[in-house]
Amino acid sequence: MATRFQDLNLSNYFLFAAVAENEETSQLLLETLLGIKISGVKVSVEHSLLYSSDFRSVRLDVYVSDTVEVHYNMEMENSERTSLPQRSRYHQAEMDVTALKPGESFAELKPVYVVFICTFDPFGRGRYRYTFTNRCEEEDFPLGDGAARVFLSTKGMNESEVPKELVNLLHYMENSTDAYVSEVDDPTVRKLHERIRELKRSREWEARYMQFEELLREREREGLEQGRAEERNRILALTAAMAAAGEAEQIARLNSDPAFLEEMLAKYRLQDADAGDTRA
Repeated sequence: MATRFQDLNLSNYFLFAAVAENEETSQLLLETLLGIKISGVKVSVEHSLLYSSDFRSVRLDVYVSDTVEVHYNMEMENSERTSLPQRSRYHQAEMDVTALKPGESFAELKPVYVVFICTFDPFGRGRYRYTFTNRCEEEDFPLGDGAARVFLSTKGMNESEVPKELVNLLHYMENSTDAYVSEVDDPTVRKLHERIRELKRSREWEARYMQFEELLREREREGLEQGRAEERNRILALTAAMAAAGEAEQIARLNSDPAFLEEMLAKYRLQDADAGDTRA
């Protein structure tokens, strides 16, 4: 059962994107998360989850550019995935491809930040913030390509090494409540909380959230039905192969012996090749 819109934390994909689509709020988020000053931002609404018609492209991204043409891609990430570094590479490449017009020089590429905000520790080293840039391994100097990938973790443990404002914000991601805001008394968190309270009072945004949740449920049902059909076809192929190989008397064991089923699927090379995570 879906969480009520009024009970969502900022770590929720939908609420995060809704908050970040406000340009003032996006600037506040980026400045706190990255520890830099930004001179105004423009949010690209057409790239966000709330307006995409292609479900596979609903990556819950928020694309932002500032007045000096630095580009930022923020994404909320709640599921532990070993492919996050590769996904950050993909997002950076996608931003680069769309940044250049036909005929423009590569020198026209602007600096880019790919930012993942994780409700887990993506590298298991206890840090609130991990920043990666390209450097020469032999002499340790920067490549200077203007690209940075930043991973934030709400599960960091190095509070003495990062700004208190960053720690407060990351903890607020998972505890977006009046009680927490009053406890930390942080101006940045307070401003974000005011924006969230405003959104949660909006019937329009609540309706959008309900529509989004229904879309997710429909896609999940479609995926389950497709999966069931594929599994049926796989079992039919297996029983046909076993019968052709003279093992028809063993077919009854498939339903009662899971280990035997897996053994036969492997024997006849009918394992599910798509069992892994394929999210782009």
